Amino acid sequence: MVGGGHVTEDRHKVADIIGIDHIYIAVSDLARSERFYDKVLLDTLGFRRNRFELNGDPHIHYFNRHFGYVIRPAQIKDAQSRGLPGLHHLCFRVETIAEVEMAARQLRALGIDASEAQLFVEYAPDYWATFFTDPDGVRLEITNYRRERRERNENWESPG
Repeated sequence: MVGGGHVTEDRHKVADIIGIDHIYIAVSDLARSERFYDKVLLDTLGFRRNRFELNGDPHIHYFNRHFGYVIRPAQIKDAQSRGLPGLHHLCFRVETIAEVEMAARQLRALGIDASEAQLFVEYAPDYWATFFTDPDGVRLEITNYRRERRERNENWESPG
C-alpha cells in the first residue's frame, strides 16, 4: 500500500507495526546492570553495544539487526517517581513518517492523549515519533523506520 498502513477488515486504515524499535529500561546501578547485560546480550545473544548521553544521563545501547535495548540510570526521587527501576518506555516501529502521523491522529480520534507526530532531531535527523501512555502509566511510542536502522539491518554482516 502506498504511503504505508493497511486496511483492516472493518475498512479502517491503520498504521502497520513492523516491529519493536527499542525498549528503554531504567536501572538502579548502571555498572552492575552493564555487567549483567554484557553477559546476556553481548556474550550470549550476539548483540552489539554503544554508549551515548541524553539530557546529561549516560545510556548503554545494546542492539541487534532488528531493535535496540537501552539501559539508563533510574531517577529515584521517591516511591512515586516515574524514574524508578523498570520499564522506561516501549517503542513500536512503523515503516514511514506518514504512518507515525496517521497513528497519532487515529489514537487521538479514539480518545487517547497521543502527542502530535513530530521530528526529534536530538535523537536522529529523521526521527519522527508520537508519545502516549496506557491506563497504568506505561509510556509508549511509535516511530518511523529510520535510515540508521535500515542501514544496520542491511549491513549487519559487513565488517565494522
